[in-house]
Amino acid sequence: MSLVVQKFGGTSVADADRIRAVADHVARTRRTGEDVVVVVSAMGKTTDELVRLAEDVSRVRPGRELDMLYTAGERISMALLCMALAERACPAASFTGSQAGIITDTLHTKARILEVKGDRLRAALAEGIVPVVAGFQGVSFTRDVTTLGRGGSDTTAVALAAALGAQRCEIYTDVSGVFSADPRVVPSARKVPKISFGEMLEIAATGGRVLALRSVEFARNHHVPLIVRSSFTWEPGTTITEEDSDMEQAVVSAITHDISQAKLTLTGVADRPGIAASLFRHLADKAVNVDMIVQNVSRSGTTDISITVPRDDLALSREVALSLKDELGADDVVADEDVATVSLVGAGMRTHPGVTATMFETLASENINIEMISTSPIRISCMVRAELAERAVQLLHRAFELDSPT
Repeated sequence: MSLVVQKFGGTSVADADRIRAVADHVARTRRTGEDVVVVVSAMGKTTDELVRLAEDVSRVRPGRELDMLYTAGERISMALLCMALAERACPAASFTGSQAGIITDTLHTKARILEVKGDRLRAALAEGIVPVVAGFQGVSFTRDVTTLGRGGSDTTAVALAAALGAQRCEIYTDVSGVFSADPRVVPSARKVPKISFGEMLEIAATGGRVLALRSVEFARNHHVPLIVRSSFTWEPGTTITEEDSDMEQAVVSAITHDISQAKLTLTGVADRPGIAASLFRHLADKAVNVDMIVQNVSRSGTTDISITVPRDDLALSREVALSLKDELGADDVVADEDVATVSLVGAGMRTHPGVTATMFETLASENINIEMISTSPIRISCMVRAELAERAVQLLHRAFELDSPT
């Protein structure tokens, strides 16, 4: 019997009506003859409410206790869904991350999965029971409850699909698939029926909020086909799978923007070997992920270094940079939150010249200044002022004819 993992996000289980609709869908899938493992997020904005509660209670919030608090939301969802499935004569059992055998490292609030045992889930499936697993959580090898960070339920679902040998992993959310741009910014954006893992990785990394980056990485590394669908319309979604070498690739598949980044600039840094290495080693030790990096041409033995980091990590990154100011010989450390990145993503870029020129000409035509640039074989990213990001996306979507229905 084939196995499918179905993950339902917070909006999909936001209230009793939504949970009953999800139970109907899971029960129907089960009746087709497929085994099902379900992964659920916390209901609606439950996690956000828990975050606010923690902030109201104390300025000191140990990571271990935050994880213990945050995992409460998913437990509510999984228990309620099991009750709804029982009413539909579909036997189900709920499992926390630790009960499901999801073993992580010890980095609280940003843990990484090391191993998925899954023995209890296999036993439940063998008995004809639908396992309903709490997403976003696991247990460290030191036996502490951990959470996987933003988008962690997607990662849970893909990890379980890989460990259990599922034929596919279906991610149900409030959008019907992956679009050529954010439909809230570009109403004419179209759904992409099929996309490669490589393109989806770039979309997730540059602001596409449909899938968490780590879940796509996990799926690609373990060859787990992904399907993104809406739990509100149940229409066919977007399939994410290995790149099809027999098909001509779209030059640009999607245009993304990310307002969650911030820029940190160190001015007057001594231009000598080991300076940059020291900065980035200290940032890495604090688990800060650096995206773009620009170092100016050296003048009089000094240079400027600009980097982008997640806005949530800006204060920590600035603190690290200030602590190294004397060692680096820097004149100043300047933080800038009023920035955004705009990116083109498409596998066809590798064989089509002129994409960069068109992008820069389009932005220049509207006096949108580019502050930083980052590229990969299938992506071009530019940093612009935050208030201009949505306009840039609209212009580029039109310039690359993504408004067209084909």
